[in-house]
Amino acid sequence: MPKLWNQTIETHRAAVRDAILDTTAALVAEHGLLSVTMSQIAEVTGIGRATLYKYFSDAEAILLAWHRRQITAHLAYLAEVRDRVSDVDERLEAVLEAYALLSQESRRHHDTELAAFMHRGDQLIQPQRQLHRMIRDLVTEGADAGQLRNDVAADELASYCLHALTAASGTASKAAVRRLVAVIMSGLRRDVSWVRPAERAGSRPSKVAVTRNHRHTHDGSKASPS
Repeated sequence: MPKLWNQTIETHRAAVRDAILDTTAALVAEHGLLSVTMSQIAEVTGIGRATLYKYFSDAEAILLAWHRRQITAHLAYLAEVRDRVSDVDERLEAVLEAYALLSQESRRHHDTELAAFMHRGDQLIQPQRQLHRMIRDLVTEGADAGQLRNDVAADELASYCLHALTAASGTASKAAVRRLVAVIMSGLRRDVSWVRPAERAGSRPSKVAVTRNHRHTHDGSKASPS
């Protein structure tokens, strides 16, 4: 079979598959997960039931495929956002904001039943790991550049970011999302009191030591030498 013919067939199959995914997602959003049938999907898509079953075994399989496509597109979009910003601090902030806005938009369009279905099983494990690595690498870059804190492991800070961003799904506006991201970033940015002692210039006492000395002096006891 000629190569051009093969490409035409594959393009057609991809178009039919995408149409099935989009149709199913729209029907579920309108009628609910349990109300959508394969006959409905075939009719609205404009294909026969026999053709539909060549692509998917049931409506749940279609939804899972649609969700995987959405996740892949979201990760690609976050990578694009990351790559178009040069400053490491601003790059992380841009990615966090983009992810938060995606979470907010997704929550608005998915009811509780559909959300529970999408998040069951282990299909989210790999994408979550990819996202965690992306955030971790950006945190590491920021710490190496001296713009972000380095007293906590980058893995832990990446987890902190992702857990904090779960609040974005409950926000009511883009402005609220940006405020949330600003709070997260304020906890990540470098401060002299967070710098590891070996990296501090001179022999300046730590913030804890200064507080302890102040407390001893206030109590009337002799302050320990710095």
